Parts: sequence; structure tokens; C-alpha cells
Amino acid sequence: MFVFLLVILVSSVMATTMEPEVEDFKGLVDELDIFSTKNLANNWIEGKYPISRNCESDLSRYVRALKNQELWALKADDATGRYTNGFFWGNSYFLGSATECTYISQDYSKRNQKIQVPSEVEEFNAEPHWRTKSTPIGQNVWEPYTNDKAPYDMGFFTMRISYNSSISPRSRLILLGVCLPNSCTSSDVKFVAKLAASESAAKSTTIQKIKDQHNLYDMYSDPVFWILFGVSSIVFLLMLAGTGYDYYLTRRFQKGKKAIYDPEANPKLDQISNGNHQKVINACHGKVYIPVPVADSIINGSLAVNNNNDHENPVRPPSPETLKLNVYEELLLSFSVRANLRTICDDSVGRDTISTVHGLRAISMVWVILGHTCIVIFKYSDNMEYRKIVEKRFLFQTITNGAFSVDTFFFMGGLLVSFLYFRTNAKGDLRKLTQGRPGFVAGTLKFLGFLAYRFCRLTAPYMFVLGVVEITMKWFHANSVFEPPTADHENCPNYWWRNLLYINTLFPVDQMCMIWSWYVADDTQFYIVGAVMLILATNHFKIAAFSVVTLLVSSWLTTGYIALANNHMPSSDDPLALFDKIYDKPWTRLGPYLIGMSVGYLLFKTDCKIKMSKATVVLGWLLSAMCLLSLLYGLYEAELAPMTAAAYSSLSHSAWALGLSWIVIACSTGYGGYVNKILSAPILYPFSRVTYCAYLVHPIVIRLTAMHADAPMHLGKDTVMITFLGQVVLSYFLSFVISVSFEAPVVSMLKILAPRKRKRIQ
Repeated sequence: MFVFLLVILVSSVMATTMEPEVEDFKGLVDELDIFSTKNLANNWIEGKYPISRNCESDLSRYVRALKNQELWALKADDATGRYTNGFFWGNSYFLGSATECTYISQDYSKRNQKIQVPSEVEEFNAEPHWRTKSTPIGQNVWEPYTNDKAPYDMGFFTMRISYNSSISPRSRLILLGVCLPNSCTSSDVKFVAKLAASESAAKSTTIQKIKDQHNLYDMYSDPVFWILFGVSSIVFLLMLAGTGYDYYLTRRFQKGKKAIYDPEANPKLDQISNGNHQKVINACHGKVYIPVPVADSIINGSLAVNNNNDHENPVRPPSPETLKLNVYEELLLSFSVRANLRTICDDSVGRDTISTVHGLRAISMVWVILGHTCIVIFKYSDNMEYRKIVEKRFLFQTITNGAFSVDTFFFMGGLLVSFLYFRTNAKGDLRKLTQGRPGFVAGTLKFLGFLAYRFCRLTAPYMFVLGVVEITMKWFHANSVFEPPTADHENCPNYWWRNLLYINTLFPVDQMCMIWSWYVADDTQFYIVGAVMLILATNHFKIAAFSVVTLLVSSWLTTGYIALANNHMPSSDDPLALFDKIYDKPWTRLGPYLIGMSVGYLLFKTDCKIKMSKATVVLGWLLSAMCLLSLLYGLYEAELAPMTAAAYSSLSHSAWALGLSWIVIACSTGYGGYVNKILSAPILYPFSRVTYCAYLVHPIVIRLTAMHADAPMHLGKDTVMITFLGQVVLSYFLSFVISVSFEAPVVSMLKILAPRKRKRIQ
């Protein structure tokens, strides 16, 4: 019997020893339990930890309130971020609600007012801090009790946490928001976070940075804000005065007084007369004048025209009163809102321009806004892995290859610079460009004129928007729960002068202010190169042509070498992967601009009159469509060899410009068909004319959408499309405002102050 019991005992011991130990299951909730008020309440011991006295006292009160389930403490816990779901789907934002945390300390509810509902029945539930009110229509209105207000100010702290664990294939950055007493500092919160983390989370997380709301940005103490305020005030007053004077002159016309003016010397008067009436041309003192008729003639909407055959109603000689604006009056009228809007919304184009460009410019701007919208929304979304799925879809290549939209702008820039230079200055005869001066002197003066006009035209709206970017990004850096997409709050105060000189692309991207302004800098640098080529072409066309070809080939070779050295794969890499080496550098993006200049010269030389056979036209459209579509969608699921990838990176931008070249040439010479009707539609002209301001301001609108939220967006095609459309509308609205305020007045003043113009006026 004893032996039998001994055998049983040994068998049980052996079975127990051989059984594997069953570990407690730990899911993602435990693994990602980075900050838990339950852990904080269990681990908190007052007076034991090295934190500030006020923070310790307030935290002790907070812990007691949590244990007693006081409503304000439960709200603070509710406002604190925690893992919910979607970690493997790209959710790295455990933010909670900064808005809820802010209002815990504020008495925002109307508890002293009773809800006046007929037959209202109040029922108190079992919870000690809540009550419900039932209404006759079946609604339950939840009201907090009077102890829902925190006894002190609460603050929202955003923690940047590095997460490294075996469950994640790579290191992740997690943004966690916590609602704690505002008396705590960042160092206090960092220590408290250790008490609130689970054992698993404490091993796999490292707190990199904590942002509090103690040192909030005060824009009223920023000199940049007051500079913007002062400039805006002056411009606003000038706009009021200019618009008022515009209306005064218009009323003067309508009073019935006869007056004469020189339309060449005073185009503003011609603009005020609105150009809606027939003009009576008379010779007076050897100049051409336009008599302004009596009021009843204006009301009738017509004027008698002196065609030298009407002897019954001869046109009377103009009265001695002559309207002539001095330079100050013309400059004041440059700020007229009505006149500038009329110019922007004019549905006609002059002979010295190419109407197709308006359509290309407007469409490309919308394309740019779409690409930038997706970039920002992807960054601040809680399902970033969804991007990897949509990027594999065929049509998404339109967004992936959105960089070609900028090449369209470069192409149009070179096209217009070349075409307008020859057309407006030469008027068909290149010899007129020298104007009798020595070649070097004439060339130098024209080059300086090019630079002065470009600088004055672009800089006013550019610097104003740059100031707005600096102010807004400083505010977002201090107040937004998200981290800014770029360091404009630091770079703009330090490196704004690089933007002013248009050389910011010659420096590293991490030092760049207003990062999207790289295009403005490159286009200005191309403009300088183009000015040299055009002036050289006046007397030495072959040398200029050889220089253009040399620069074009050099750009191709340089881009190919950089792409090959960095193993850049355009078929799989992010388009912005080599931003600092390929994307924004002028020597890699020069090709489309030079091709545009060549096309502009061709259209000038042929006077937009080229005869082509039907076969040539059909072949041209087919080749152009194949070129553009293959660049957009040709890399779909393609695998390129290193040499092929380098060649693609080198030649693709110029190939895009070649595809556009046919569209412009065909539409300008009468072979555009429906394409020309669409691209030259007058409805697109106003949007095209404010494209520059829309490009400057649209990233601010996109950042406002993302940085003002206290929770990440959830990606979806409908959400993205609705957000994109809203940003297009608001961006263009603001671009019209900035264009009317800064761009249009400067352009008008440049025309008034031009040497030839001043000579005519004097």
C-alpha cells in the first residue's frame, strides 16, 4: 500500500514538472498601454517622486478624484489618448481630445437653467454623478452635475514616443496626448508617464519629446505680425482710396461733361470708360483723343461715329477740357479693386499672348493642389497603410506622377518669356531690339530690366505670404497637437533672405522656409538664364541656340548621374525621395524651360502660322498623347534596371515638355479642335491669372485643414475628394484677394513707371 501511494506521488510530481508553463496572454492593449490612469492611480505615492510641488499636489488631488469617480477626473481620463485599434493599419496617433481637456476647467454648461420641456420627467440613474431627462419625443438629455468642473486648470501634453518591439517590423513614432494638471511641466509629465505605463509598454517605448502649453506663442509680441498688419493696413487704405477715386472718375464721365484724353498716355481712363462704347476718333493738337460723350449718349449705350461720310450729324470738336492723369493719380488707380477685378476677369486675350496657356495653367494648378492635399492628408491619417493599397491602383498614378504638373509650369514659363520677348519688343524685326545702342550696353540694360521687372512683380505677394506662413506655423507649432510638416517656425525667421533672393533651392531642404517655394526660386533662376539667352539671340542667334542645346544636354547628363549614383528607382521610390538631390535642384529641372523657350521662338518666327497636312496633324496628336500617357501610367507595376531608371529620371521631364509642345503648337496654329476650345475657354482666364497667388497660398489652406484638428483624418476616396474640392475653392478665393491686393497693383504700377510709358505720359 505504501509503495502504491509512493508511485502515485512520484507520477504526479513528474507530470507536474513535465507540463509546460502557461504564460498569461498579453494582447496589443497591454503591449500598447503606454499611459493608463489606472496604472498611475495604483502606483502613485504622494511625496515620493522628484516632481514639482504644485504638480505633485494637483496630481494627488487628481488621483483621489479618479478613485472617487469624480466627473471632472473621469473627463480628464476620457480626454487622454490610448490605443484603440488600427495600429497595424497605420494608426500612430493616440491623441485623445485636446478640446475636451481644455473645457474641463471652464464653466461652459448652463446648469442653472432648467430645460423647459412639457411634461418633463427627471429620472436619476444609479451613477452618482449623472442624471437623465426624458422628453416626450423619446430623447434622453444627459446633464453633468456641478462637480464636473476641475478644481484647477488642466493642460494637454503631447508626447512623441519611439516604439520598438518584436510585434512591429520597424520602429514607430507614436503621438500620445494626455490631460493632466496644467501646473505640471514637461519633465514632470515625463516622470509621470513612467508610472502610468504598463510593464510591457515601458520596455518598448522611449519618450523623445513632450510638448506642453506653458510657452504659448504670442503673435502680438512678434514683430513680423506687426509688419504684416502695417502693410495690410496701408494696402487696404490704398485700395479704398483707389476704388473711391475710380468711382469718382466714373461718375464724372456720367455727369455729361465733354472731355478728351489720350488713351495711350492714360490707359486707366480708357479702362474706367469700360470700353463698351464706340470710340469717336478726332485729330486734336496732333494727337489722338477720345471724346467722352454727354450723359444721354452713354445711357443710350451708343455713340455717333465719325466715318467722314456723315454730314448730317457731324461730330463736334472736342471741348477744351482735357482729362489727363498725373503719375500719382495713375498709381492710386492701380489699387482700384474694381479695375483690378475687371482686368483679372477679362474674357479676352491680347495678340501678344497664347490663349492655350490659360487652360494648361489652370488645370496644372488644380493638379498641384490635389497632389499636395494627398501628401498632407496621408501624413495626418489614422490608416496610413491604406496608402500602400491605393498607390497600387492604376489611376492613382495620376497623383504619384503629379510632379509633371510643375514641369508644365516650367515649360509655360520658358514659352511665354521667349514668345513675348520677341513679339512685344521686336514686333517681327529682331533688329529693332538693339535700338541703336552698342550691343553690350543694350544687352546689359535689357538684362537689368528683365531682373527688375521679375523681382518687383513676384516679390510683393511672395514676401507677404511668407510672413503669413511664418506666423501661422509658429502658432501651430505651439498649439496644434500634431507636429508641423516642416520646420517653417524655425527656418523662416533665420533663412527668409534666401527666399527674397530666390536662392533657397541652393541650400539643404531641412533649412528651407516655405518648402513649396522651391518652384518660384527655380523658375526665377531659369528666367535669368533665359534672359541671357534671349538677349544673346538678338545679334548672335547661333551662339544662343548652341548654348541652349549645351545646357539641355548638361542637365540630362547631370540628372542621370545623380539618379544612378543614388540608385533612384522612379517606378517604386517616393517621387520626393531625392528631393534635396534631384527634385528641387535647378540643374535637374531646366529641360522643360529650355524646350518651352524653343517653342516660343518657333511660334514667333512663324507668326503662329504653320501649314500641316491631315496625316501630320493626326500623327502629331497620337505621338503627343502616347508620350504624355506613357509618362503618367507607363511605370505601373514596372521594374526598371538601374541604367534604365537613371535614363528615365533624366529624360522624363523633358519628354513631358515635348508632349506639351505639340498641344501648344497645334492649338496656336489652328489644329487644336476641341482641345483648343477647352484650353482656351474664357471661363479659365481668371483662374489662370491668379495661378501664382494660388500656388503661394494653397499649402497654407491645406495645413489649416490638418493642423487645426485634434484627431487624425481617416483616409477614404470620398473624404479626400471632398477635402480637396474645399481646398481648391478656398485657395482660389484667397488667391483672388491676394492678387487684387498685391500682385495686380504692382503689375499695373510697373506698366505706369516703365520708361517708355513715362515718356508718353510726360
